[in-house]
Amino acid sequence: MSSSETWRGLPIAQQPGWPDPVAFDSVIAELRSLPPLVTPGECDQLKDRLAAVQRGEAVVLQGGDCAETFAGATESTTTTKLTCLLQVAVVLTYAAQVPVIKIGRLAGQFAEPHPQPTETRGDVTLPAYRGDAVNGLEFSPDARMPDCRRLLRAYHAGAITLNLCRAFTRGGDASLRQVHAWNMDFVATSPAGRRFERIATEIDRALAFMHACGVDPEQVHTVDFWSSHEALLLDYEAALSRVDPASGGTYDLSAHLLWIGDRTRQLDGAHVEWARHIRNPIGVKLGPQTTPADAVTLSRLLNPAREPGRLMFVTRMGADAIRRVLPPIVEAVSAHGSPVVWVCDPMHNTFVSPSGLRTRCFDDLIDEIDGFFAVHRALGTHPGGLHIEFTGEDVTECVGGEHDLAEGDLHRRYETTCDPRLNRRQCLDLAFTVADLYQSR
Repeated sequence: MSSSETWRGLPIAQQPGWPDPVAFDSVIAELRSLPPLVTPGECDQLKDRLAAVQRGEAVVLQGGDCAETFAGATESTTTTKLTCLLQVAVVLTYAAQVPVIKIGRLAGQFAEPHPQPTETRGDVTLPAYRGDAVNGLEFSPDARMPDCRRLLRAYHAGAITLNLCRAFTRGGDASLRQVHAWNMDFVATSPAGRRFERIATEIDRALAFMHACGVDPEQVHTVDFWSSHEALLLDYEAALSRVDPASGGTYDLSAHLLWIGDRTRQLDGAHVEWARHIRNPIGVKLGPQTTPADAVTLSRLLNPAREPGRLMFVTRMGADAIRRVLPPIVEAVSAHGSPVVWVCDPMHNTFVSPSGLRTRCFDDLIDEIDGFFAVHRALGTHPGGLHIEFTGEDVTECVGGEHDLAEGDLHRRYETTCDPRLNRRQCLDLAFTVADLYQSR
């Protein structure tokens, strides 16, 4: 068994039971024959960028859908999400005065963990929806049956999305000269949209001054963009792993950065063992049950060489726990000497509204982010950035924000297939709040 296959046979969580092993073997064989979606060199470049974040010289902005859908792999959906990401990045860049590393939670986020293996409605119990890569959202026996052929659809939908992202970020649409065009439709008239327009006007003046001086750097016209998703279905990830001839290392070329979820980060489990043997940057979600010893052991297992930019810890502890749970973890990891990029995922403050729809309160997200910054400020460590779930559409899935979306509004456009997402107006609200936190450090 090669070093990249040592995860097989270890305890593994959150895997579907594929009902047709012959078809599954055929699908995996086909995935192994398909071209990679990213390159080892791109993964190494991202690692270098993340090393700058670890040193306090840059900030991470990672975000996208909670769970992508095959139907959402379209030009309009993808470019709307990218526009939202760019708007937030501009606000953070303007405030923090450091580069913002833009990582999409897209082009591969087609599988999701689930707290329960089944879902019951009335007298009917069916397998839980685990993302389009596994089964369908419709509550019917046929749709909910895991279908391994969906793994091939996930690959092709990821390829389509990445092609769209590359065209958008390299073809002029992401140029800072288009900054006003990003502030369109329902966002432009919001308080955050008007505030963004003032920043856009100042950027215009700065670009005009640079042009007058004969300066026109490439960075003004293009954006470095990176893809990421949760490495949940390890057979899929292993099928898209390749040995780089130049370095001899193994890379998972389904995305630039892969992360291990809080439900699958068992120290003796398959996901951590798998991640040990790939050369990509790796993220790990740390929930409120994480102990300092857990974090130190994860650092030792996943980054034994203490390579800057290799390991990102994404805290998802909830507003009520972060100020209490995070400090001893940061202190222990710092004492261990392992370089870590610290990122805050405030998107797990969820509750069920009286209408039965799961939602999040914007103020709870802000409270967790504020706690994240307070901890790092007190300990002298760098708050490396954000991991958020959002869409560029005008959905009504999270309550609060400057628009003051109420629980009674949720039914208007509640479209998520998984957890509730911020809409673009709420993303801008969040961006300005975080910008103020960076400016006040």
